[in-house]
Amino acid sequence: MNLLPRTREEFGQTDYWNEFFKKRGEKAFEWYGEYIELCDQIHKYIKPADKILMLGCGNSKLSMDMYDTGFRDITNIDISSVAVKKMIDLNTKTRPDMKFIKMDATRMSFPDESFSVALDKGTLDAIFVNDSAETKEIVDRYFTEILRTMRNGGRYVGISMLQEHIIEYLLEFLPRNNCMLRIVHCLDVERANRERNSEDSLILPVFVVIATKFKSLPMRILEFGLGNEKMQRFSCTREMATAVASVQKAALVCNGLSRSSIAGHNEVTMDLYRASEETPRYTVHVLEQTSARGLGKYAAFIVPQGRETEWLFATTEGRRKLLESAKFQRLAVVTLHRDQVYNTLEEVKSELGYSITNLAPAGLKEQIPYLSLGSEVGKRETLICGFSKLSGDFRIEEVEVDGKTLRRLIFLKNQFVVQSEALVKTVKIKGKKDRKKIDFGYLACHHHLYMSVGVQLAVTMECSKKDIQNDVLVIGLGGGGLCSFLHAAYPQTRITAVEIDPIMLEVAEQYFELKQDNRLHVVIDDGLAFVERCCNEGIQFGAVLFDVDSKDLSLGMSCPPKSFLANKVLIDIKQIIGPTGLFMLNLVCRDESLRDESIANLKEQFVSVCSYKLDEDINEIVFCANDERYKTIDQWKKHMGTAGRRLNNAVKNQKLSDKDALDVADFLSELKI
Repeated sequence: MNLLPRTREEFGQTDYWNEFFKKRGEKAFEWYGEYIELCDQIHKYIKPADKILMLGCGNSKLSMDMYDTGFRDITNIDISSVAVKKMIDLNTKTRPDMKFIKMDATRMSFPDESFSVALDKGTLDAIFVNDSAETKEIVDRYFTEILRTMRNGGRYVGISMLQEHIIEYLLEFLPRNNCMLRIVHCLDVERANRERNSEDSLILPVFVVIATKFKSLPMRILEFGLGNEKMQRFSCTREMATAVASVQKAALVCNGLSRSSIAGHNEVTMDLYRASEETPRYTVHVLEQTSARGLGKYAAFIVPQGRETEWLFATTEGRRKLLESAKFQRLAVVTLHRDQVYNTLEEVKSELGYSITNLAPAGLKEQIPYLSLGSEVGKRETLICGFSKLSGDFRIEEVEVDGKTLRRLIFLKNQFVVQSEALVKTVKIKGKKDRKKIDFGYLACHHHLYMSVGVQLAVTMECSKKDIQNDVLVIGLGGGGLCSFLHAAYPQTRITAVEIDPIMLEVAEQYFELKQDNRLHVVIDDGLAFVERCCNEGIQFGAVLFDVDSKDLSLGMSCPPKSFLANKVLIDIKQIIGPTGLFMLNLVCRDESLRDESIANLKEQFVSVCSYKLDEDINEIVFCANDERYKTIDQWKKHMGTAGRRLNNAVKNQKLSDKDALDVADFLSELKI
């Protein structure tokens, strides 16, 4: 049976609606929701004492259900004589006070201010079929008549799908005509439509528009809400239109996920906001793998606070691995955002329930399981919100991970990457309050461990005399974790750190307990300018480390900035480290061609280059030497093996964290020339 129009323009034609209701017969066509799904909003904005005008009643059961629950003063009008006759025949005996009149809503015969509520369920959408001048003229007459027949303080309550041209019109017309405008996304209707429609049905969001008429309104009042949640007030119409569009775009994504598989394709990512907030509360990544025996259909995985920066959850590759190990065909991986409060895991599950259900594959009847790491939502405490002219907004925060307290520096422009991290120990002092202290022996970033092996090697090769101090240059301070570790592990090493951002030095000293002395000195300068000056002045270092991130996240290489690998810079470095020193850099490059180009540039300048790629990370530590003793991979492995064992001894001798013991055999097996 062809019940839906072939083109949208047919919606506005009287002949179409007459034919529609003849075909539909006695069964009501509740495509904008049943009364039970709309009643929360109806009872919020319409009272039993209101004098109600139902615009375009059709054969909808809405006014009948309202009558049966106590709304007795209802006048129904419709352009279709067929619909009106059917409704009179159906209601004359059971609902004698309810009126049904054949009338065009754009040319009503009621006196001015006859009604306190005008209720519109889909009629606006049927009239407003396009944004042509002719159609807008009809819609103008429609709303002019509604406002004419409405009392001051009365409300237009419209149920609509709010196509783009409709929301644009409402945002211009209603405020201009002294109406306060409120729009609510009716979640209950959408949920019910998913439950009762077939897998092939397209489920679109339904909104309730509430326009309250005033004699005069000195300022525009625009509010938006999701279901029964707190309303958000907007200052301009663009914000309101964006909120509606966001819901509609999300619905298209959910429809796509419901009707098709994304196995073999990129993951789908969606941010979830509270209506009253401008920053996301959750981010959901949806992944799918090919169906196979033993796989569940669908699950959600909630990442506890503080764990979102781990490779398994922060990268596409990691989440793909999580999908495989979870043994579900589709997995929604949910991360929780900072500057938000999450009380319990159960509360988070409840809050996510509707959104997670909408991302499920079609036909899913089973209860959706929620997976996580333990039964806690995780703990995050923000110590400071700061701003850097070079890096933007940042946070110093403490999180609890596996029973440990970790202090982190996070740049918000790249908030799923930990810039610096330190282990916080609690020191008990008899008779006094417990004190927090940074554990300098803890290296949070694995790449720092392998750079420390290189420092040990450079120190060993440069000079074996115990009374000689060995100079190390570190470009990029961050929170100072690497420098503090080198300072603690190698008492004979003198470290110079260069940091372009003075704010980072304050952060390192105040929150990561970096202490400068005669063996550790921080210079606030541009790293490249400092390298050039050292070269010009003949200053040498036994080891030079580049551990600096790029501020341009659009490039395929995020560490170091591409300018740090220019030929002129590498020539300067070659001179600074001399014949026995080592140059090390943390290379983070997603662009293979750019990575190959960088390695080729290094090989042009240095006698030998080898690298170690960290498992489950995109970090690659590159070691460069001018020394012929590193010509072959076997020579590298021999010297690196010795340095690794000495590093482990140094960690033990200085009573540092045993967490950072190096697996020498694994390290050597993965070294590549």
